[in-house]
Amino acid sequence: MRVTAAPHPPWRIVWALSVTQIVSWGSLFYAFSVLIAPIEHDTGWGRDTIVGAFSLSLLIAGIGTLPVGMLIDRFGGRLVMSIGSVLAALLLIVVARTGAVAVFYWAWAGLGVAMAMLLYEPAFAVIYATFAADARKGITALTLTAGFASTVFWPLTQWLVSSFGWRDSVAVLGVANLLLCAPLHFLLLPSSAGTTSRGSSVTRHTGVLPRLLRSRVFWLLALSFTANMLAFSALSVHLFPLLQERGLAAADAVMLATLIGPMQVLGRIVEVTFGRRFRAVQVGLIALLLLPIAVACLAVAGSGWPLLIAFAVLYGASNGVMTIVRAVLAAELFGRESYGAINGALSAPVILSRAVAPIAAALLWSATRGYGPVLWALVALGLLSVAAFAVAAFTRARAH
Repeated sequence: MRVTAAPHPPWRIVWALSVTQIVSWGSLFYAFSVLIAPIEHDTGWGRDTIVGAFSLSLLIAGIGTLPVGMLIDRFGGRLVMSIGSVLAALLLIVVARTGAVAVFYWAWAGLGVAMAMLLYEPAFAVIYATFAADARKGITALTLTAGFASTVFWPLTQWLVSSFGWRDSVAVLGVANLLLCAPLHFLLLPSSAGTTSRGSSVTRHTGVLPRLLRSRVFWLLALSFTANMLAFSALSVHLFPLLQERGLAAADAVMLATLIGPMQVLGRIVEVTFGRRFRAVQVGLIALLLLPIAVACLAVAGSGWPLLIAFAVLYGASNGVMTIVRAVLAAELFGRESYGAINGALSAPVILSRAVAPIAAALLWSATRGYGPVLWALVALGLLSVAAFAVAAFTRARAH
């Protein structure tokens, strides 16, 4: 089916999602890095145990990405994302009040389901369904604003923890999902599947997946994006303990970390301004290369601010651009039909890697009693990501 630009793109959807993505990413993903040490100190649980619960949530989020994408293709985003916000709110309150490891794990498992219903992948599916050929504009606008999630929620969570303790802080994050995200999702998101999914069916979805699984380019891109996310996710979760291990005070670690969000946005602005002169694969290759360079800067920086700032700039810019590249390439290479299912299939291993990375980094830290070996392992993963992406681009070029 030929997909045309929507005559009047519903921008209210983008602005609503911009707010809810900041809150969802901030409360469900970024805040956890600040919470690790307070939870460890209060409960006496080991860091591996605490991070393991978060990794479980990311694992379940990865598994849920494909079915959630198919649901949005068929029914639209209102119901799916509204339920996700209510679920996130209730389970964050459970996390805040429990003192049992088993309940802590069960709550984070449920939060994994909420993540699959709330983070970028379902938001992108909603935009593609409603914006049609204008979807890149909507995704760019969304990621420009949502890129401030870490900038807002790292210092906010640090302030909440310092003022009220980690339990009340997590409860506040839950209330934010209930009172802010749930109403915006329910009132402003479409209740139907939208322009690109009319007439969608289970039969069409089942035809898409075998085609993807036969594509060498699909598997190479999945490997590239997965290796990239392994490095990004490990650093996002362990950044505060890592910086404190290097001798930075908590306030200095927060100040450095808050640079990452604006750098993500700056990277996206550069991509919007200059990236259209280049093919998406060229932009993606440059963005992927920035990550291992950034991690290498962090590995050799010690407590030296010039290299630490260089890390924050390159790390943020790389992730900011790659968020757009992953969303756009899924449609450009494999088509806009059934975008939710296609993006879900490509994103599933990427999100699963978010689950593996934090616990793997924690285990390596425990084995070596330091973050040095962890950082060099992440450099190697970044280089693997670049290599797989380059081979995918070469394979695609030869096929055309």
